[in-house]
Amino acid sequence: MTHLRSFLFSWTLILAVTLGACSETSSSGASLSSLRGVRYCEVIVVANNGAFRADVYGTQGLSDCPLSQWEALDPDSIQEELGALAILMNGPRFWLIDRATAFSEIGESRFFGQLEMRLLATVALSPGDLSESPYQERSVVRDTKFVFVAGSEVYELIAQSGKVYVMQSYAHIIDDTLNESDLPTLGETLQLPEGWTYRARVVEEDYVVVDQDGIATVVQDELQNTYQLAGIPE
Repeated sequence: MTHLRSFLFSWTLILAVTLGACSETSSSGASLSSLRGVRYCEVIVVANNGAFRADVYGTQGLSDCPLSQWEALDPDSIQEELGALAILMNGPRFWLIDRATAFSEIGESRFFGQLEMRLLATVALSPGDLSESPYQERSVVRDTKFVFVAGSEVYELIAQSGKVYVMQSYAHIIDDTLNESDLPTLGETLQLPEGWTYRARVVEEDYVVVDQDGIATVVQDELQNTYQLAGIPE
């Protein structure tokens, strides 16, 4: 179960960016705007019906996850109520993208305590020997487009290979004092792998990040902030 919990935490947000915040759906996808700085939370329900699976519920599109309601949730009670193997509390998190488009359906909504959430994804799990370390790439099936609008400041990890990953959300899971004003200098405190760098920059034109053939490549740092692969060296 330790391996399973670590594996799931490394996928937090990643699983949920099917974007249950979508307010409408069409053949061209559902678009969201004014996301930057919006707080959200997720509950990940781990079950085993012959195979491990994770049901990811989130507040996206329903509320900004009021802290009093979030903090009132008892994961042990939720686990007992649902007969789950584990309940993982993911949040609060804060978007850094400005706009998003999702091309996937969302599921039913339900209440955890007084907090309404939508089912954003159900994912089959094979924990095995997957790495629990930060800065490890993980491939996620999803169909989304994220946009950082011109004039926005973005925060990127540059791997030794030259790959560029842009932060899509920061988290209050490990450090609940972290805020957006800390992000320009976050690289000074991160324990980056050898040859990696962190940078903050203002984009002069819209910065669009999409999956590759339905697969998004993501990493997390040791604070569980999440970054998506945005560029590969020629």
